[in-house]
Amino acid sequence: MWNFGIIGCGGIAAFHRDAIREIANARLVCVSSRTEQQAKSFAQASDCEWTTDYHELINRADLDLVCVTTSSGSHFHIGEAVLRAGKNLVMEKPIALQAAQAQKLIDLAEASGLCLSVISQRRFEPPIVHLKQIMLEGKLGKILLIEAGTPYFRTQDYYDSADWRGTHAGDGGAFMNQGIHQIDLLLWLGGPVHSVYGKTATMTHVMEAEDMGVAIVKFASGALGTIMSSTSIRPGFPPFIHIYGERGTVKIQGQSIVHWSVEGAEAPADTEGLQSDGSASPLDISHLYHKMQLEEIVQSLEQNRPMRVTGRDGKQAVELIQGIGASAAAGKEIIL
Repeated sequence: MWNFGIIGCGGIAAFHRDAIREIANARLVCVSSRTEQQAKSFAQASDCEWTTDYHELINRADLDLVCVTTSSGSHFHIGEAVLRAGKNLVMEKPIALQAAQAQKLIDLAEASGLCLSVISQRRFEPPIVHLKQIMLEGKLGKILLIEAGTPYFRTQDYYDSADWRGTHAGDGGAFMNQGIHQIDLLLWLGGPVHSVYGKTATMTHVMEAEDMGVAIVKFASGALGTIMSSTSIRPGFPPFIHIYGERGTVKIQGQSIVHWSVEGAEAPADTEGLQSDGSASPLDISHLYHKMQLEEIVQSLEQNRPMRVTGRDGKQAVELIQGIGASAAAGKEIIL
């Protein structure tokens, strides 16, 4: 039996709890929140123990893995403490707000022989898995262009609901908080990025970080890419990933395949309706793919094999987002 702990009892923590419940050889033993009432009520609903001191949680002898579901800006310091306590770490996105911090976590995990994974549950969605496989088989041929977009909507009330939301230090902005899932897919499918040119703006919210951004990337392979991420697009639309290759094109919006023309490869069954896309609310999704990722992490630990999503994957996404910000600030292309 694999014993889990969760640090942070906000909305996303419920996705981790519900996922753990459905994994046969896993259980949630303890949760932590700075707020006593929040920790207590979450624990009661989860049938587990609770504490307001996450150090108490990570020092438990009966704990194998810790999921960190706190605000983005706290991920590095809490993650570092988890690894130093000798516990395997599952970090909600992003792994950290700075690539240098992500590297410190990677180094610490590797030196300690511990698991470090970052929640990137979109990699487990059937259309994405199928797309990745045909790309590995070369059925799209040379990749020419990848378009990744996150045309979301968030109200001002959403940003006003917590003091960290919309800040550079706590939230990171529309690329880091919302767009990172599509950026992760862009990198997983397209490979390393050589350079990026970005523009960002705060257009419809009272907040510090950007609520709108676009970028043009050049991959190491020579392919080009575009990225857009926003929380200002009414009423909110599904995230998308479009792949254009020499031998075909695939367009996925949310979990729906809206175009598939790949010679010698049939489209998978449409999974539209399996989950909402979170375009208008971050909690309006299913926990199914969190479950699939956590289950894969447990299996990787049991079988001593690499995980589908590593700390290095998490760092790569943060590096690209930092590059977009640096380019926007400097007004020029940035070499990564």
